[in-house]
Amino acid sequence: MLKTAIAQFTPGADKDVNLASMEKLIRRAADQDAALIVLPEYAIFTVPTMDDRFVESAESLDGPAVTRLREISQELGVTLVAGINETAQDGRIYNTLVGLQGGEIAAVYRKTHLYDAFGYKESDRVLAGALQAPQLMSVGGFTVGMQTCYDLRFPEVTRTLVDAGADVVALPAEWVPGPLKEFHWNTLIRARAIENTIYVLAADQAAPTGAGNSAILDPMGNTLASVGESEDLALAELSQERLEAVRLSNPALSLRRYRVAPMNG
Repeated sequence: MLKTAIAQFTPGADKDVNLASMEKLIRRAADQDAALIVLPEYAIFTVPTMDDRFVESAESLDGPAVTRLREISQELGVTLVAGINETAQDGRIYNTLVGLQGGEIAAVYRKTHLYDAFGYKESDRVLAGALQAPQLMSVGGFTVGMQTCYDLRFPEVTRTLVDAGADVVALPAEWVPGPLKEFHWNTLIRARAIENTIYVLAADQAAPTGAGNSAILDPMGNTLASVGESEDLALAELSQERLEAVRLSNPALSLRRYRVAPMNG
C-alpha cells in the first residue's frame, strides 16, 4: 500500500507565503504517513491574470523555491510533485512540474499543451515543452508520471505516460473557473483513470484562481478522497492488488489496437 496526498490551496504573488502554505500542507500529509504528495500547478507563484509578473518572478530549477522544496522532501523522506514558473528564453517561461525525492530533482515535465482556450492565451508568456520520453519516478512500488492541467483534455498525454510504465499519474492544475469547468474537470480526471486503469492524483488550485475539486481516483474511476472549493488536504492509500484486479477484469490496455505517436511540427 502507498499512502498519498493531494494538497489544494490558492497560491498568490508572495512566493514566501506560498512556500509556507505548501510546507504546512506537506508536513500535515507527512504526519499522516503520506509518501507521495501532489501540489497544484503554478504553486510557487500565481496571480489571477497571466501577465509579466509570471516572467519576472520565474526561477531556474536550482533557484530558492525548488531548493526549499528539495530540503523539505529530504527532511521528511517524501516524494513531492509541484508546479513552478521556470525561467526560459524570449521573455517567456516554462510551465514546469518538478518531482522531488530525497532532496533531489527526480523528474521534470514542461507542459506541452498550453492553455490557449476559453479566452486565455498562455502561450503569450509560456513556451511549450519539447516532446520527449516521460520522466517517471518509483514510489512505494508504483511508477508515477506527471502531466499538467490543460494536458488533461488530450487523452494521448496520459496514454503516453502509461505506455512508458506509469500506473499513477500526478496531475497538478490551475483549472480556471468558468461555465461547465467543474463538470469538465470531474469528467476528464475520471475518464483518464478509467480508460487507462490507473490511479490519478489531481491537485487543483482552490478558489478564486482554481475550480478546486481536487481528487484521488482509483483505476475504476472511484473517488478515494477529494477536496471541495477551499484549501485542504485529502489522503488515500493506493493498492497494487486493486490495480491488478481492475486490469484483470478490464484489460483495456492489452486489448487496444492503436498506439500514440507524436505529431511533427
